[in-house]
Amino acid sequence: MIINEKIKQTLAYPAFLMGAIALLVCSLLLLTHNLTAQPIADRQREELTKLLNQVLPNSIYNNQPLNQKYQKELDGHNFIFYRARMNNKVSAIVIFTSTSGYSGEIAMLVAIKESGELSGVRILSHTETPGLGDKIEEKKSDWILSFTGLSLINPDTNGWAVKKDGGKFDAFTGATITPRAVVKEVYETLELFKSNRSFFLELTEATKNNGN
Repeated sequence: MIINEKIKQTLAYPAFLMGAIALLVCSLLLLTHNLTAQPIADRQREELTKLLNQVLPNSIYNNQPLNQKYQKELDGHNFIFYRARMNNKVSAIVIFTSTSGYSGEIAMLVAIKESGELSGVRILSHTETPGLGDKIEEKKSDWILSFTGLSLINPDTNGWAVKKDGGKFDAFTGATITPRAVVKEVYETLELFKSNRSFFLELTEATKNNGN
């Protein structure tokens, strides 16, 4: 269609042209989103599955924890967590939490068995100093693996600190703040679980009376 010069000179034409361009851009963005959304979601699910497999032994659950995602506000904080089940009974939970390190936020996941024992801890992301604070990553050192099997009573309260503060956990030379922050957050997450055990494990009065 040929647009004559008179129409081009009207006030409506620039608005029409901008609207057409905006519509085209929105259509392209929507198309791109539709083409990439599912692959991105699949990739994220694969990565999350790998993480859960690192902290949840296959022997303690027979459900699909990724289908058991929950969000709850506890003690003034919003938590995302997953429930692992064995024969429909909650056997462990995986809590996503974070703390402040030396250089910024440290995001982590903490897996806790029904007994209150740690099944595993992993670092999701951080901005700690390379060569120093980044030793909290499993690929940098095995320090993060030292939490597996621990609980609020193993070690006792005094033990839940870095050795520089009289506790049992190793610190990193030149980077004490980072491990100190992680140890504190893991301990507080265990306390959160203990304080809200019935909620996390979906215990009823009947199951509690039976000693579960």
